[in-house]
Order: sequence, then C-alpha cells, then structure tokens
Amino acid sequence: MVPKKEISMVPDMGKWKRSQAYADYIGFILTLNEGVKGKKLTCEYKVSETVEKLMDLLGTLDQWINETPPVDQPSRFGNKAYRTWFAKLDQEAEALVSVVLPADKCAAAPEIAVYLKESVGNSTRIDYGTGHEAAFAAFLCCLCKVGALRVDDQLAIVFKVFNRYLEVMRKLQKTYRMEPAGSQGVWGLDDFQFLPFIWGSSQFIDHPTLEPRHFVDERVVNEHHQDYMFLECIKFINEMKTGPFAEHSNQLWNISAVPSWSKVNQGLIRMYKAECLEKFPVIQHFKFGSLLSIQPAKP
Repeated sequence: MVPKKEISMVPDMGKWKRSQAYADYIGFILTLNEGVKGKKLTCEYKVSETVEKLMDLLGTLDQWINETPPVDQPSRFGNKAYRTWFAKLDQEAEALVSVVLPADKCAAAPEIAVYLKESVGNSTRIDYGTGHEAAFAAFLCCLCKVGALRVDDQLAIVFKVFNRYLEVMRKLQKTYRMEPAGSQGVWGLDDFQFLPFIWGSSQFIDHPTLEPRHFVDERVVNEHHQDYMFLECIKFINEMKTGPFAEHSNQLWNISAVPSWSKVNQGLIRMYKAECLEKFPVIQHFKFGSLLSIQPAKP
C-alpha cells in the first residue's frame, strides 16, 4: 500500500510509540548499532548485489546535482534549483527502486519509493533534517523487510550505503544552501544529521587510544576521519561553521567530556528517542504503509 501520514495531532504520538513501525524502526537502528561496534569504515565486509545497486542509485542522485547547478537568486539560502533536482527524483524514484528490488518483489516499489523521496529534504521549504534522515533509514529497513537486504549486509548498509547517502546529503546541503529543518540551533546535536553520531560512536567502543575528548582535536579528525563516521561528521561541521567549536556545537562539546564511548553511545540513543522519535514536529511527517505499519506492535 502507498504509505500515508497517520500522526496528525500531538495525542496521536502514543499510537506511533505503540506501533509496529516504531518497534521495527528502533530495532533496525539498534541492530546496526551492534553490528558496527568497534569496526572501522575501511574494514572488510561483504558487498551484495543489492548494495551495489543502491550505490548506483545514490551515484545517480549525485550526478543529478552536477547537472543541476544552483541558480542566481537574491536570497542566499534555499536555492530554487533544488526544486528542479527534487522534481527529477520525484519522477524517477519508483523506477530507481524497481531496479534495486529482486524481480519477484517489484510490486513493493511504489511503497518503498515513498521513503526514498522523503529522505532527501523538503522541496517547498528547501530544508533538510533528522526526519528526512529517518526516512532513509526507513527506506533501508523496508528493503530488509522484503528480503532485498539481508542480515549479512549489516556492515555494508552502514559503511557503504548510509555513508554514501551522507555524502550526497552533504553535497545537497552545500550546493543548494538548504536550511536545517526544525533545528534547535546551538542546542541541537547537529543541524542536519543524528544517526551517524549514534553508529559512529559505536564504532569507537573499546578503542585502545581514541577517547571522546579527542574528537574536538582537529589533528585527530584529519588523521582518522576516513575510518570513523563520527569524525566525518565533525569534519563537515568544522568546514561549515566558523568560531569556537564549544559555541557553534555546544552539545557535541559537552559530549566530548563523557568518559567512555559506550556511555556516549547509550546517551545518544536516549537523546535520539527523546529529541527525534518522540517529537511531534518530526513524526507528523512520517508515513505508514504495509511494511512500516501503524498497527500496534505484537507483544
């Protein structure tokens, strides 16, 4: 079925938290969190045909950015060329998803394509935030539910597919000067992303030398960012923001004082639930279908 919004008022949030979709989504995030624990981006892992096809899909989105340069306009933010880029995805999404799915699962393309379209930002507001990121995780979760991605694809899902998705999103944010959606400004973790901080902190668990206090050191970031998703995020923040780190990224600065990576990881999961998954302004846009269902979770 084509997914649709189900959370239209604040009291509906209980329905979301009790839903099968919530259980499946958080289960997916936590399974991947366990899977990447202590591993580098550059480690060895299996790359399946579906993963290769997803990389091609993301490569196509990237190529479309190159073909759609920003236009001259008076306002600095929210370049309208983004709408041209988005219209292309809107038109092609179903076909792109069909290619990724095994032949016997093609009927699921219209449902799964909705999550892909929701994962790249909003074309009216030209903004991007953690709700869009969640739609991409939901897209990957759906691919697992229909059997296109499997349990042994875990590392490739985070290290290859999600990491490439982040590269494309950063390029979109930069090229079209996208606004942060529902950003809490200096009090949020990051203007645009959340999941790479969760999975990225898990990568560092039990690291022999690198501690949370080290990620605010630019030398450490430059030396190790190719191996760690968390440091890629910090590197992007440092490129995009000026001034002292403690001022523009206060929450992350506070996190650098936490003694261990496992404490950071647990704290970020709690924060993600509270700040993203339990916030009405984020979840009101989430869509539910047959794969991610609004029905109450089975006990």
